[in-house]
Amino acid sequence: MTTYPINEVFCSLQGEGANAGRKAVFVRFAGCNLTCERDGEAGFDCDTEFTSNTRLTFDEINDMVMQCWGEGGLIPFVILTGGEPLLHVTEEFAGKANAAWNVAVETNGTQTLPPKTDDWFVCVSPKTAEHTLKIQRADELRYVRNHTQGCPQPKLKAKHYWLSPAWGEDVSRNLQQCVRLCKRHPAWRLSMQQHKVWRLP
Repeated sequence: MTTYPINEVFCSLQGEGANAGRKAVFVRFAGCNLTCERDGEAGFDCDTEFTSNTRLTFDEINDMVMQCWGEGGLIPFVILTGGEPLLHVTEEFAGKANAAWNVAVETNGTQTLPPKTDDWFVCVSPKTAEHTLKIQRADELRYVRNHTQGCPQPKLKAKHYWLSPAWGEDVSRNLQQCVRLCKRHPAWRLSMQQHKVWRLP
Protein backbone atom coordinates (compact mmCIF):
# COMPACT_ATOMS: atom_id res chain seq x y z
CA MET A 1 0.00 0.00 0.00
CA THR A 2 1.36 3.42 -0.99
CA THR A 3 2.52 5.68 1.83
CA TYR A 4 3.56 9.33 1.82
CA PRO A 5 6.10 11.19 4.02
CA ILE A 6 4.00 13.58 6.10
CA ASN A 7 5.60 16.12 8.42
CA GLU A 8 2.35 17.41 9.94
CA VAL A 9 -1.39 17.84 9.41
CA PHE A 10 -3.09 20.79 11.09
CA CYS A 11 -6.04 23.15 10.74
CA SER A 12 -5.54 26.91 10.61
CA LEU A 13 -6.38 29.95 8.49
CA GLN A 14 -4.51 30.51 5.26
CA GLY A 15 -2.31 33.53 5.90
CA GLU A 16 -1.25 34.43 2.36
CA GLY A 17 -2.47 35.14 -1.13
CA ALA A 18 -5.95 34.99 -2.59
CA ASN A 19 -7.21 32.56 0.07
CA ALA A 20 -5.97 34.60 3.05
CA GLY A 21 -8.28 34.25 6.03
CA ARG A 22 -9.88 31.04 4.77
CA LYS A 23 -10.06 27.97 7.00
CA ALA A 24 -7.89 25.18 5.67
CA VAL A 25 -6.29 21.91 6.65
CA PHE A 26 -2.60 21.96 5.82
CA VAL A 27 -0.98 18.68 4.81
CA ARG A 28 2.76 19.27 4.96
CA PHE A 29 4.91 16.82 3.03
CA ALA A 30 8.48 16.23 4.14
CA GLY A 31 11.43 16.82 1.87
CA CYS A 32 12.40 19.50 -0.59
CA ASN A 33 14.61 19.57 -3.67
CA LEU A 34 15.86 23.10 -2.87
CA THR A 35 17.85 24.78 -0.12
CA CYS A 36 16.72 28.39 0.27
CA GLU A 37 19.49 30.66 1.54
CA ARG A 38 19.77 34.40 2.07
CA ASP A 39 22.85 34.63 -0.17
CA GLY A 40 21.41 32.42 -2.91
CA GLU A 41 18.75 32.85 -5.59
CA ALA A 42 15.94 32.76 -3.00
CA GLY A 43 17.30 35.72 -1.03
CA PHE A 44 16.13 34.36 2.33
CA ASP A 45 16.79 31.44 4.66
CA CYS A 46 14.18 28.68 4.75
CA ASP A 47 12.24 28.76 8.03
CA THR A 48 10.36 25.46 7.65
CA GLU A 49 11.35 22.19 9.34
CA PHE A 50 10.28 19.46 6.94
CA THR A 51 12.81 16.69 7.52
CA SER A 52 11.03 14.64 10.17
CA ASN A 53 8.05 12.66 8.92
CA THR A 54 5.73 9.72 9.34
CA ARG A 55 4.84 7.47 6.42
CA LEU A 56 1.04 7.49 6.06
CA THR A 57 -1.44 6.01 3.61
CA PHE A 58 -3.97 8.28 1.93
CA ASP A 59 -6.72 6.86 4.15
CA GLU A 60 -4.69 7.70 7.26
CA ILE A 61 -4.08 11.23 5.96
CA ASN A 62 -7.76 11.64 5.16
CA ASP A 63 -8.74 10.50 8.67
CA MET A 64 -6.47 13.21 10.11
CA VAL A 65 -7.86 15.81 7.69
CA MET A 66 -11.45 15.02 8.62
CA GLN A 67 -10.64 15.10 12.33
CA CYS A 68 -8.93 18.48 11.93
CA TRP A 69 -11.71 19.91 9.75
CA GLY A 70 -14.51 18.98 12.13
CA GLU A 71 -18.25 19.13 11.57
CA GLY A 72 -20.06 21.64 9.41
CA GLY A 73 -21.07 19.90 6.23
CA LEU A 74 -18.60 21.64 3.91
CA ILE A 75 -16.05 19.65 1.96
CA PRO A 76 -12.62 20.24 3.55
CA PHE A 77 -10.37 22.81 1.90
CA VAL A 78 -6.95 21.15 1.98
CA ILE A 79 -3.65 22.84 1.15
CA LEU A 80 -0.81 20.50 0.15
CA THR A 81 2.42 22.16 1.16
CA GLY A 82 5.95 21.31 2.19
CA GLY A 83 8.79 21.09 1.65
CA GLU A 84 7.90 20.39 -1.95
CA PRO A 85 4.65 18.39 -2.13
CA LEU A 86 4.92 17.61 -5.84
CA LEU A 87 7.89 15.36 -5.10
CA HIS A 88 5.35 12.97 -3.61
CA VAL A 89 1.88 13.72 -5.02
CA THR A 90 1.08 11.02 -7.55
CA GLU A 91 -1.84 10.57 -9.94
CA GLU A 92 -3.25 8.02 -7.50
CA PHE A 93 -3.05 10.51 -4.63
CA ALA A 94 -4.61 13.25 -6.76
CA GLY A 95 -7.55 11.07 -7.75
CA LYS A 96 -8.31 10.17 -4.14
CA ALA A 97 -7.87 13.78 -3.01
CA ASN A 98 -10.34 14.99 -5.63
CA ALA A 99 -12.98 12.62 -4.30
CA ALA A 100 -12.55 13.83 -0.71
CA TRP A 101 -11.40 17.46 -0.65
CA ASN A 102 -11.24 20.85 -2.33
CA VAL A 103 -7.51 20.97 -3.04
CA ALA A 104 -4.88 23.68 -3.26
CA VAL A 105 -1.15 23.08 -3.65
CA GLU A 106 1.82 25.28 -2.80
CA THR A 107 4.85 24.47 -4.92
CA ASN A 108 8.21 25.96 -5.86
CA GLY A 109 7.39 25.20 -9.50
CA THR A 110 10.32 22.92 -10.26
CA GLN A 111 8.14 19.79 -10.48
CA THR A 112 5.27 19.05 -12.86
CA LEU A 113 1.67 18.65 -11.76
CA PRO A 114 0.40 15.08 -12.02
CA PRO A 115 -2.79 14.29 -13.96
CA LYS A 116 -6.19 14.83 -12.32
CA THR A 117 -5.20 18.24 -10.89
CA ASP A 118 -7.03 20.50 -13.38
CA ASP A 119 -9.38 21.80 -10.67
CA TRP A 120 -6.70 22.39 -8.05
CA PHE A 121 -5.84 25.91 -6.89
CA VAL A 122 -2.15 26.16 -7.75
CA CYS A 123 0.16 28.57 -5.96
CA VAL A 124 3.68 28.77 -7.35
CA SER A 125 6.32 30.41 -5.18
CA PRO A 126 9.53 30.29 -7.24
CA LYS A 127 12.84 30.08 -5.42
CA THR A 128 15.00 29.53 -8.52
CA ALA A 129 15.58 31.13 -11.90
CA GLU A 130 12.63 31.24 -14.31
CA HIS A 131 14.12 28.74 -16.76
CA THR A 132 14.15 26.03 -14.08
CA LEU A 133 10.36 26.05 -13.62
CA LYS A 134 8.48 23.04 -14.95
CA ILE A 135 5.00 24.01 -13.82
CA GLN A 136 2.56 24.72 -16.66
CA ARG A 137 -0.12 26.77 -14.93
CA ALA A 138 -0.71 28.82 -11.80
CA ASP A 139 -3.65 30.51 -10.13
CA GLU A 140 -1.24 32.69 -8.20
CA LEU A 141 2.44 33.52 -8.26
CA ARG A 142 3.85 34.42 -4.88
CA TYR A 143 7.42 35.71 -4.66
CA VAL A 144 9.24 36.30 -1.40
CA ARG A 145 11.48 39.37 -1.63
CA ASN A 146 14.22 40.84 0.50
CA HIS A 147 15.27 44.50 0.43
CA THR A 148 17.95 43.89 -2.23
CA GLN A 149 15.68 42.21 -4.78
CA GLY A 150 13.72 43.84 -7.57
CA CYS A 151 10.36 43.01 -9.12
CA PRO A 152 10.12 39.58 -10.76
CA GLN A 153 9.42 39.30 -14.47
CA PRO A 154 7.94 35.80 -14.76
CA LYS A 155 6.93 34.22 -18.05
CA LEU A 156 4.45 31.96 -16.26
CA LYS A 157 1.02 33.60 -16.28
CA ALA A 158 -1.33 33.63 -13.29
CA LYS A 159 -4.57 35.19 -12.08
CA HIS A 160 -2.91 36.77 -9.04
CA TYR A 161 0.59 38.18 -8.51
CA TRP A 162 1.91 38.66 -4.96
CA LEU A 163 5.06 40.01 -3.35
CA SER A 164 5.78 38.96 0.24
CA PRO A 165 8.53 40.34 2.47
CA ALA A 166 11.00 37.78 3.78
CA TRP A 167 10.69 37.39 7.54
CA GLY A 168 13.67 37.74 9.82
CA GLU A 169 15.79 40.52 11.22
CA ASP A 170 15.35 42.62 8.05
CA VAL A 171 11.57 42.22 7.78
CA SER A 172 10.93 45.96 8.10
CA ARG A 173 13.28 46.82 5.23
CA ASN A 174 11.95 43.88 3.21
CA LEU A 175 8.39 45.12 3.71
CA GLN A 176 9.34 48.63 2.62
CA GLN A 177 10.91 47.22 -0.54
CA CYS A 178 7.79 45.18 -1.35
CA VAL A 179 5.61 48.25 -0.88
CA ARG A 180 7.86 50.24 -3.23
CA LEU A 181 7.75 47.49 -5.84
CA CYS A 182 3.95 47.20 -5.66
CA LYS A 183 3.62 50.94 -6.14
CA ARG A 184 5.91 50.87 -9.17
CA HIS A 185 4.39 47.71 -10.65
CA PRO A 186 0.62 47.77 -9.98
CA ALA A 187 0.03 44.29 -11.43
CA TRP A 188 1.65 43.03 -8.22
CA ARG A 189 -0.03 43.12 -4.81
CA LEU A 190 1.35 42.91 -1.29
CA SER A 191 0.80 39.66 0.61
CA MET A 192 2.01 39.47 4.20
CA GLN A 193 2.41 36.17 5.96
CA GLN A 194 -0.50 37.16 8.13
CA HIS A 195 -0.60 33.89 10.04
CA LYS A 196 2.66 35.02 11.69
CA VAL A 197 1.05 38.32 12.67
CA TRP A 198 -2.01 36.42 13.92
CA ARG A 199 0.32 33.99 15.74
CA LEU A 200 -1.24 30.99 14.09
CA PRO A 201 0.62 27.81 13.04
